[in-house]
Amino acid sequence: MKLGASIIFQNYFRSEKLDWQLYEEDLALAEMIEPLGFDSIWGVEHHFSPYTMLPDVLQFLSYMAGRTRRVGFGSMVIVLPWHDPVRVAEQIAMLDMYCANRELTLGFGRGAGRIEYDGFRVPMGESRERFKEAAEIVRLALTRERFSYRGKYYQIPEISIRPHPRRTNLIDNFYGAIISPETGDIMAEQGMGMLVIPQKPWLEHKSDYDHFIESCAKFGQKPKRPIVSTFFYCAESEREANEGAEQWIGNYADTAVRHYEYDEPEHFRGAKGYEFHARMADATKHSTASFRETLVKTQVYGTPEKVIETLHTISETMDAAEFVGFFKYGGMPLEVAQRSMKLFATRVLPHVKRDVAAERHNAAAGR
Repeated sequence: MKLGASIIFQNYFRSEKLDWQLYEEDLALAEMIEPLGFDSIWGVEHHFSPYTMLPDVLQFLSYMAGRTRRVGFGSMVIVLPWHDPVRVAEQIAMLDMYCANRELTLGFGRGAGRIEYDGFRVPMGESRERFKEAAEIVRLALTRERFSYRGKYYQIPEISIRPHPRRTNLIDNFYGAIISPETGDIMAEQGMGMLVIPQKPWLEHKSDYDHFIESCAKFGQKPKRPIVSTFFYCAESEREANEGAEQWIGNYADTAVRHYEYDEPEHFRGAKGYEFHARMADATKHSTASFRETLVKTQVYGTPEKVIETLHTISETMDAAEFVGFFKYGGMPLEVAQRSMKLFATRVLPHVKRDVAAERHNAAAGR
């Protein structure tokens, strides 16, 4: 089981920090990821609010490729309906050059923030169809010498992107953000793996994964083991860990409600393809405290021993191939995030690495 770390650049809405100050802090945290022994660096994409101030995840990963030598990279996610897919393919090809032979995982999604759809002047109700067309175009651009496309939203004359990507198998590492069975159908049809964004109890995510496996069979695709993201908070004592998780992860939950408007379900009902989000917003509208409590409970926090135990439980539930952790969020001070990440790397990562070594040994021995 591999383990990466994601930087989200969240300027908590009660913070007094300027955006550039927050960027300096999070870039300092990003610089620690490779030296501490993590396998990969990830970034997310969001726009127009302090919820996550990373409007170009591929630019961030390109920057980190130049700052590092060993780690792989992953996007969590590129929201295709907001972009020209040909331009996305070009950016991916460039990042592939910068990464050389290092691992590159490309996560895609269709987004759920009204503020972002409005900002890009794209109707939310078109997201599914736009996503499917854009994903097909990106796939063609990265695998064909020349290609063309005629769809409902995109009409592309015969062209060739340059540079061509270094690797011919980039599409094998395509993953889609899945938080509902309906989205799982879309990603399975596109041949993507499942990228789990933590928004509900793990047994519900497992149900989505089971449905995703069925969808893969329906579309003749071989399912990949999922990549699971989660919030980490590691501390020396249970009391410190519990208090920290309640504060920082709880704060993040509040920002999610604020950004996605999970306390206002009507706009989701008016957008085709957001039925799950409408149901979530219906529940959250009556109790934002319940959403906060649920999100905190489902994340990974505690002493190093408790974190290891929780990771094993989630891994067995989800059959996870990789974990990606968020270490700084919800207004958490940089020094707190650094202390948590260092403790995690010192006391948890070695156990993860030993598990990976054991898996490889057993596989080689045919067990």
